[in-house]
Amino acid sequence: MPAYPPTVPHDHGMLDVGDGQFVYWESCGNPDGKPALHVHGGPGSGFSPGAGRSLDPSRYRIINVDQRGCGRSRPHASDPSTSLETNTTWHLVADMERVRVHLGIERWLLHGGSWGSTLILAYAQTHPDRVTQIVIPAVTTTRKREIDWLYGGVARYFPEEWDRFRASAGVPAREPGTARADLVQIYARLVNDPDESVRLAAVDAWCRWEDTVLSLEPNSSGNPFRGRPSDARIALVRICAHFFSHYGWLAEGALIRDAGKLAGIPGVLVHGRHDLGSPVDTAYDLAAAWPGCVLHVVDDGGHTGSEQLGRNLVEALDRFASM
Repeated sequence: MPAYPPTVPHDHGMLDVGDGQFVYWESCGNPDGKPALHVHGGPGSGFSPGAGRSLDPSRYRIINVDQRGCGRSRPHASDPSTSLETNTTWHLVADMERVRVHLGIERWLLHGGSWGSTLILAYAQTHPDRVTQIVIPAVTTTRKREIDWLYGGVARYFPEEWDRFRASAGVPAREPGTARADLVQIYARLVNDPDESVRLAAVDAWCRWEDTVLSLEPNSSGNPFRGRPSDARIALVRICAHFFSHYGWLAEGALIRDAGKLAGIPGVLVHGRHDLGSPVDTAYDLAAAWPGCVLHVVDDGGHTGSEQLGRNLVEALDRFASM
């Protein structure tokens, strides 16, 4: 996808956010540029070295933050003794606000996709006066219907892998009466099992399923979940299962229902037509409920993006850089 060259951070640190948690942050680009927070996905993926490269580093002060329990934040969720009790959507929203205050930023643009879009929307609806604009690819809002689709409904395209995913959780193939949501609950228990072999098998099965869902995308390549280092993979699955078994601690449909709170915040959504992990109707529903929001549906892309999707992001972010 079109992107600016990678940059070297000019500042970084660990911020004590309470609850025994320390989140890692770094700043790159122009120290005097327009502040922009890039919000990573997962939940629990941490930010990659190329995070935020749709933002022009000559015009933006680009902030990246590893959310609780992942990346370089500590304690790390790959350690089974690390409690996730104080790792929720609302703890992460509070952490974002603490980072803003710590860095002396009055208002910032928010950019990020997948789980990152859920967190962006939760933050912006809580602190709308702190947000200048929002640019989101791969829209999610963590509704029950979205989680049930990702860990069940989409299985109609992958029946063999679906049976394997269920079997790895101890659910017999085609067993009637087992709700899809139950599977996420089961995995949330398995990845916290006292037996390390049980935990690692559950992590592997979860990542295999996630990679399967991405496998039909026009620009799919490799195994983005199974290809991660071991500790990063464990933390990601523990945190994902934890968040999704609670539907992000969000009332059903709340982020779309309350999108009116974003009135006055310019927003651009860019979503791939072939996104099987997060079908385009979520982006459509959000755009319809958000006054002043623009939705671009890209026909050659999926959850992992495309050339056109990347161009749409860069165009929106370039335009907002001077606003």
